[in-house]
Formats: sequence, structure tokens, C-alpha cells
Amino acid sequence: MFDSVEGVIKDLDEQGYICDKRIATVVYLAQQLDKPVLIEGPAGVGKTELAKVVAKSLGRELIRLQCYEGLDEAKALYEWEYSKQLLYTQILKDKVSETIAGSQSLAEAAELVGKADSVFFSDRFIVPRPLMKAITSDRPTMLLIDEVDKSDPEFEAFLLEILSDFQVTIPEIGTIVANSQPLVFLTSNDAREMSDALKRRCLHLWIDYPSEELEVRILDTKVPDIAKQLAEDVVSLMHKIRKLDLKKTPSISETLDWARALMALNSDTIEEEIVKDTLNVILKYEGDVAKAQSELSKLIEKKTVTEQAEKPQPARESTAKKGILH
Repeated sequence: MFDSVEGVIKDLDEQGYICDKRIATVVYLAQQLDKPVLIEGPAGVGKTELAKVVAKSLGRELIRLQCYEGLDEAKALYEWEYSKQLLYTQILKDKVSETIAGSQSLAEAAELVGKADSVFFSDRFIVPRPLMKAITSDRPTMLLIDEVDKSDPEFEAFLLEILSDFQVTIPEIGTIVANSQPLVFLTSNDAREMSDALKRRCLHLWIDYPSEELEVRILDTKVPDIAKQLAEDVVSLMHKIRKLDLKKTPSISETLDWARALMALNSDTIEEEIVKDTLNVILKYEGDVAKAQSELSKLIEKKTVTEQAEKPQPARESTAKKGILH
């Protein structure tokens, strides 16, 4: 259990996740207040990774629900295992015959069979999905509802009971209340606006692309063998590329991939030729690659001019003859 905001920063750092005080404060408050956290921001900035390292730091089992268009409660909560019910029906066929043997009419037979509904509609035949697993677990869990913005508004509305009361209602069985309240993180790539009702139930956290200084620290942590100058140059150029009008802006994961690619090619400096050859590592659309290539010369040229301007120049020798007394 986290004992302070500084403790969150320290524990996550030990897991290889570099975070600032703002992120650590939200994580700490989520634990203290038992509130879900809605984490929004561009793809690839570490939203899902944050949930993973928090679960690991707290020693909680991570249960992940990956959202997508068309996701319904049967896939997220539970579904009946009809094949198993049918198998049991075949096995118990003789017992069913004995049960209705003394009935005088079809209605009476149906009434007798109906009294045995609980046999075939029990938790024995339920297949728990992520939401139900998190609620019925005997141990504290971390429930990650990933990319919730990809789900339909109807499913978002269905989540409200889970996030408010941490219970689910199964018509044939009744209401199941959480044995141990899970810590819930929801992530969104901001593909659509989340409802006010959902946001009201959650603490909000926006994670953006990190500053150059923070990204260099992340790069040093994830790629420990990288030279300091190469790390700084990669991050500096990556930040300039992110300012271009691209279809998909490269994320932190692309920064790490690019650094590893440059090291694999034994490149210890950022040169225009090697950058052009490896742009497909960080840019996923041909139009983005072409746009970056067209601007790359300017970016590299500006960097070279700046370096030359900062480089100390040797003192010039005086061409005038010095007098003998000098």
C-alpha cells in the first residue's frame, strides 16, 4: 500500500516507470479514496503501463478488459455456458423423468421442472468475464478497462453501476456485491468524449507527451546502454518531429524503438542519412514519412548551425608586426 505521494514516485521508479508528482498524486488519491481513475491522453504515452506497474507495486492481480466497438455485457461481465447446461440435461435426463412422472398435465410437469431451475441456473454454469472476475475475487485486484472510448455509449452507461456500487445483477441468481473492492483504472485515447456521468465517478488524469528532460530520463531507464549525447539528440529531434502535422504522432514507445534501432546500426550520432533510413521505425504512414523527410533537412541543418555557433573558435593571430619592445 502506498504511504505517500513520494512513496508512489519511488515505488513506480523501482518498477521502471518514471512519473511526475502530478501523476503520483492521482494514483495515491485513487487508493486513499477508493475512486476509479480515468486516464486520458494520446496513444503510447504510458496510460496502460501505469496501471500495470501500479498493480505490480501493490501486489494486486491485474484483470484487463480490452474495449472495442460492439462490446456488450456478455463479453465483459458473464455469459451462460449453454453447452455445459445441455450436457448436464442429458446426464440428468432420467432424474427429470422421475421428477415429472406423477404429473397429470403438461402445465403440472412444467411447474415441477420449473422448481428445479436453480440447478441449471447457478454459478456452476456461469463463465465469468473480466468485470465479474474483478468483483468476485477474494483478493484485492486491479481492474484495467482499456481504451474505453472505443466502446459504445450504451456500454459506457452499463459501467456506471459497476463504478458506483461495485456490484452486478444477474436476473436468474440475484445481485452479487464485490468481496473486495478493486482499484479501477480506465484509459482513453480521446477518440470520443466520455460522458459527464462517467467522469463524475472518476478521478481524472491527463498524460501528455513528456518534456525533453523527462523523456531523456525514460530513455536512460529503458535503454540503459545508450550514450548520453545520442539520447539527448534522439529526444530533441523526436520533439521537433512531433510538432509536424502528422496523421499519427510518434509516442514514447517509438522513441525507445528508434533509439534501439540506431544502436543496432552502430550509429552514435544523429545524421540526416541514417535518420531518413530509419524514419519508418517511428512513423507508421507513408505520408507522414514523406512529410518528415521534406522537413528533415531543415531540422538537421538548424541543429548543425546551432552546434557550430556554440563551438568555441580559436583566437586569431594578429597580422600586425609587434615592436621589439613588445
